[in-house]
Amino acid sequence: MTSLNLIPGEAPLGLWRAVHRGAALELDGAAWPDIEMGHQHLLRAARGNDAVYGVNTGFGKLASIRIPADKLSELQVNIVRSHCAGVGEPLPEPVVRLVLGLKLASLAQGASGVQPATVKLLLAMLERGVMPIIPAQGSVGASGDLAPLAHLAAVLIGEGEAVVEGLRMDGAGALASAGLAPVTLGPKEGLALLNGTQVSTALALDGLFAIERCLEASLVIGALSTDAIAGSDTPFHPAIHELRRQPGQVAVARALRALMEDSVIRRSHLADDPRVQDPYSIRCQPQVMGAALDVVRSAARMLRDEANAVTDNPLVVLATGEILSGGNFHAEPVAFAADMLALAATEIGNIAQRRCAMLVDPVLSGLPAFLTPEPGLNSGFMIAEVTSAALASENRQKAAPAVIDTIPTSANQEDHVSMATHGARRLGPMAENLSRILGIEAMMAAQGVEMRAPLATSPRLALAMAAIRTASPFLDRDRAIAGEMEACAALVRAGTLSEPHADVLGGLIEA
Repeated sequence: MTSLNLIPGEAPLGLWRAVHRGAALELDGAAWPDIEMGHQHLLRAARGNDAVYGVNTGFGKLASIRIPADKLSELQVNIVRSHCAGVGEPLPEPVVRLVLGLKLASLAQGASGVQPATVKLLLAMLERGVMPIIPAQGSVGASGDLAPLAHLAAVLIGEGEAVVEGLRMDGAGALASAGLAPVTLGPKEGLALLNGTQVSTALALDGLFAIERCLEASLVIGALSTDAIAGSDTPFHPAIHELRRQPGQVAVARALRALMEDSVIRRSHLADDPRVQDPYSIRCQPQVMGAALDVVRSAARMLRDEANAVTDNPLVVLATGEILSGGNFHAEPVAFAADMLALAATEIGNIAQRRCAMLVDPVLSGLPAFLTPEPGLNSGFMIAEVTSAALASENRQKAAPAVIDTIPTSANQEDHVSMATHGARRLGPMAENLSRILGIEAMMAAQGVEMRAPLATSPRLALAMAAIRTASPFLDRDRAIAGEMEACAALVRAGTLSEPHADVLGGLIEA
């Protein structure tokens, strides 16, 4: 298994992409002194006479209740047990890996005051594949992702449930099967494990990574659709986009020009083409996709910063030993980032669906109706286009902002919440819908390009054509194509259509 060096507070998005795919982490050696220092500061506070929230007091609305010194360890175990109140399907393994890694990165900065043994156990669980069962529902993104993170913390103390090598078992058994032992929680450690935005951030990153793949593939497929209708590449001219001064728009136009370079189809229509302008879904790809790219870039930067943050409470100031109570657990940045990604995914799907509708329309495409050689006898891509419309509509319904939906909790102590986890959790299904819209468009665009034979598309787009044809042959007469649609969506999700063009598309979104 690949192992990456984690420098707390400085991890790039590329590191989290690798963890999402299965890489383990090694903690940079420079982090251990800070972890020990923060822990010692916290122990001194726990032995003192002053009330310190979450260390020797109750939690939330119960913060005014002082806890005796001989009950401090029990206090931390109780908060883990009481907060194991998540419901719904377990989070998928790539998301759980991210949750473990993000919690590790936060605690390893020393400001949470946890003991080194807790950090070491998180590292070992990630390395040895001990994946806690974390229910997907139950967080409002306020005092962190309390209920989901409690299910993670339960495994660290030998309770709860986890999966190891595909087998689901109790927490103690899962640790033992990996040669690990539970930790005994010290002061504030249960709270440090439960507070934080790691679940909402992991879900948002999971959505970001999927939407990135879709965005890259959509540029390839959109260029292929442009060739399928023998559309003009003049709207992609750099002078147009330099005047707009929007960086995403400039980047998208550049990518589209490169993808279409040396297309014989395009060259054949440079003269005597009666059409003056193409539909907006072709002509305005740089403007629409460029704006979406800028939104995704902004969300990626916000999530990168959140992944490097310390988000529990209270926090230890390493330089002075002060313990300060604040609100870093509030997941508002993640909520905004998730809403931005939802909007971008929806718009990428909207314009792709409009191209699907255009491709089956003989008036707009100049191709046979519904892209079938014998329309009437055959329906061709008629219902595939309807499916793309259904998926686009579903994403529009899911894209309503989640961040504005605050519901006070904890007897009104937590009187404004972010709903970040709800907003981030929808991104995975939205990305699935988007990949299917794009898969349908890819099939249609390939069909249209082949109908232009003997004229050929560009060398780059010919690579995409070849990949699409491995999943879906030319539709010469009606057949059931649901399986082919899913196979083409899988090409989008796997990066098969975009990775051959990494020199053009690579790094578009990197933050």
